[in-house]
Amino acid sequence: MHLNQRVRGLNESITMKLNSRAMSLAEEGRKIYNLTAGQLPFRTLPEFVELIKAELNFIRSFQYPPVAGLPELRKKILEYFGRSRNLNLPEIQEKINQSVEKVESDEEVVKEKSFELDVIVCNGVKHALSNVFNSLLDLGDEVIILTPHWVTYPEIVKFCRGEPIVIKSSIFDVFVPNLDDIKRSIGHKTKAIVINSPNNPTGTHYSDDWMKAFANLMMEHPNVAIISDEIYYEVFYFDPRPTYFYQYRPELLERTVILDGISKTLGVTGLRLGWAIGPKQFVDGMVKLQGQTTSGASALIQRALVHLDFSLMEHYLIPIKSHLRVNAQVIREKYRDNGLAHTWYQPFSAFYYMVDFSRTPLMKKYRKTEEDKTDYSTQICQDFLDQYGVAMVPGTDFGVSNSARVSLILEKEQFKEAMDILVRALADKL
Repeated sequence: MHLNQRVRGLNESITMKLNSRAMSLAEEGRKIYNLTAGQLPFRTLPEFVELIKAELNFIRSFQYPPVAGLPELRKKILEYFGRSRNLNLPEIQEKINQSVEKVESDEEVVKEKSFELDVIVCNGVKHALSNVFNSLLDLGDEVIILTPHWVTYPEIVKFCRGEPIVIKSSIFDVFVPNLDDIKRSIGHKTKAIVINSPNNPTGTHYSDDWMKAFANLMMEHPNVAIISDEIYYEVFYFDPRPTYFYQYRPELLERTVILDGISKTLGVTGLRLGWAIGPKQFVDGMVKLQGQTTSGASALIQRALVHLDFSLMEHYLIPIKSHLRVNAQVIREKYRDNGLAHTWYQPFSAFYYMVDFSRTPLMKKYRKTEEDKTDYSTQICQDFLDQYGVAMVPGTDFGVSNSARVSLILEKEQFKEAMDILVRALADKL
């Protein structure tokens, strides 16, 4: 049997690959500092565990759920979305529908059209993203992706026969994409744009001013859909909290899909439950697709979530945010103490930090000449793992050359040891 061209063209998830390699070396007895993981080493809420246990007594928890998810859970998710983002969803939906009716009346067009937000529960946010692009893209459609980007975005776009259009950013502007660059990239083939804030891999989120300006830009392009990956929304450890474009121009919700889930906010990546919120007509299409592929997500976990007080997530994250804040401080101190403050930036959300190799003494070991622009990310990360036992994810697949992503989730003392090795190596002091 032969794999088809689309599967042969997929790149393996470098995050999963290096995490597996680091775990294998640790099992062999090597001292390994695993900075690759995107999951919390904290037990989840005991209240959630007890709710799962309670559901084990009911036969319905082991049976097929509705493809779109349990109605009571979908309603709860939508209410949580409106409350947490400070949106009056009934009012927004009514205003959008009144606007549509006025336009149709002015144009003397009679249509049965009404806007309503809906929810589909999926097997994690990665699955939700796959549902979105498989439902949205036709051959040759372009999707704008902002760097640094999660490694999966361009791979799923290509698999769905779309064309990823990558907008570059750099550490010089703290990885904030230039809105003029985005504007220049929008053309007649542009079907959608993906934003991820808080961002994996930078550990930052876009500012309030950026979101306002982005909202205004999107209003100029009514045919471009917006995919907003908000899986780290609750994971910020310095104020201000993340804001979003639709909070300033709510009418953009008519062509926006929001992705979220419980993996990061409850520390349960293995339970595989996420969701997509979007216009009902589009969500209905995703439901048809999911019904012919995976069917519904875990009935057991859905039923436990129906009874979970979502406000407990905020309390669960308090010690986690403190932990991330402390490790972010460790990064700053190590860079300062080794004379590399000029290559440092302040992370303040999600679990990550992007290490910039390009302006450090380390690069002298790799560059052939001063003009050498080769991306040595993968080679450097492999050398760090082999020589020092420090496992990182190369920045190449995130769209940033000569860099790596590190996770801030290790216990403080281990993290200090790892960062001491890493930064001294960057400064060529090892």
